Amino acid sequence: MSIADYDVLVTLARSGRTLRMSDLADRVVLSRSGMTRRVDRLEAAGLVERRECATDRRGAFAHLTDDGLERLRQVSPVHLRGIQRHFTSRMDPTELDGLRSALSKVAGADT
Repeated sequence: MSIADYDVLVTLARSGRTLRMSDLADRVVLSRSGMTRRVDRLEAAGLVERRECATDRRGAFAHLTDDGLERLRQVSPVHLRGIQRHFTSRMDPTELDGLRSALSKVAGADT
């Protein structure tokens, strides 16, 4: 699974499994058309499904399916090992603390 697909599945899982397509695109920093194509592929694989918005006929939601959640559980250890191997293992504890602090500030910032 690509990092981009993994990012979409993780974002949906952390958001209660359903997000507006536009919100999902914003959270994974992808254009609306790029998100549409990505969800098309994930939907064809049975990992995500589109749901219509009852209050806005123009709006659509992406929903993480049970199969998508299970696939996420299967691939997460591989992705996490890659992060550890190629990124965090190359930093000493002081650098990791600094990175954690900096990312906490970014994550908590209003956009």
